[in-house]
Amino acid sequence: MPLRLTPRVLRRGLELFAIISLAGVVGLVLYGHDLNVFARALLTLRWSWLALGLGLASMDWFGGGTRLWVVTRHVHPGVRWRDMVVAGGMSAWGAYLTPFQTGAGPMMIWTMRRGDVRLPEAMTATFMTFVATVAFFAIAGPLAIYFGAGKALAQHNIVLGISYYGLFRTSLTLFGILGVLMLVALVFPMGLRRAVHALATRLERRSHRVASRIEQLRDGIDRAHECILAFRSPRGWLALAWAVILSGPSHANKLLAGYAALRALGIHANFVDILLLQTFITFLLYFAPTPGASGLAELLSAAVMSIYVPRPLVPSYTLLWRFINSYATVGVGSLVFGRWIRRGLVGVEETVSLDAV
Repeated sequence: MPLRLTPRVLRRGLELFAIISLAGVVGLVLYGHDLNVFARALLTLRWSWLALGLGLASMDWFGGGTRLWVVTRHVHPGVRWRDMVVAGGMSAWGAYLTPFQTGAGPMMIWTMRRGDVRLPEAMTATFMTFVATVAFFAIAGPLAIYFGAGKALAQHNIVLGISYYGLFRTSLTLFGILGVLMLVALVFPMGLRRAVHALATRLERRSHRVASRIEQLRDGIDRAHECILAFRSPRGWLALAWAVILSGPSHANKLLAGYAALRALGIHANFVDILLLQTFITFLLYFAPTPGASGLAELLSAAVMSIYVPRPLVPSYTLLWRFINSYATVGVGSLVFGRWIRRGLVGVEETVSLDAV
């Protein structure tokens, strides 16, 4: 069953995100036990690092959009870069307003359709960005470990004698498994196509509404299969390789927000160790059941980063960190979507879902 995202559902997600996030920050302020330190830290920020943080916050849009443009233009020549920047940013916005980030894909596809990208091409491009994300973490993490990065994390135990470093290695194993599954789907697309056709046939037998649209659905499946095959050419593999490389900038706000927030507060720490911790946090938050991991993100970050951040500065650090990796995108995305509604580009009850695009 497709995920149904109406403006009303997205507004509820935004409200929950704001309320839970605010509660999390207030709880951390109480945990810090010093409101004066919290306020003074925010008033004495290192502005150069804050400016860098603002630049990182834009990577949901420019980094993610550029990566999306690279894969989309391979199956839809002539696609405009600025349309993909909007699609990349709004995909992140949809992810932050839904549990388990389930709104990312439908929101990306829906926005791409508004940029005149057909549904099969949009679905393929969305799938390829997911492949690139998995490949990026599956490759970058083991390389960092191979070169000895983050050994200092091994001395920090959290529960039952398990260290941050051990949990990081476990999370990378899961990314590696996902990477293998994605590679199988790319190397053996016929099997995937037959499986989707079998699912379509089953749905046709159960639903008259689906049966009336099944031929169009089958045409879309065949076109999506052709798009996946297009990535098995030399140019396709090159486009996918660029997408993997561009996954770094597209996730820069999540991976580098912690270091930028620390330096903005005048705290020095090993860059690579912080990068590994942020990768670990990012992975865990993919599975958070609250919109945008609100509440859980604040608490998890405070717990993990407490080895570097003094207790009175934990609220200030967490607020900066969350602003860079999600609050800024939520704010800008809400303004963009609100403008679309006011201009009549989105109906009050319009469904942002695969069956609507």
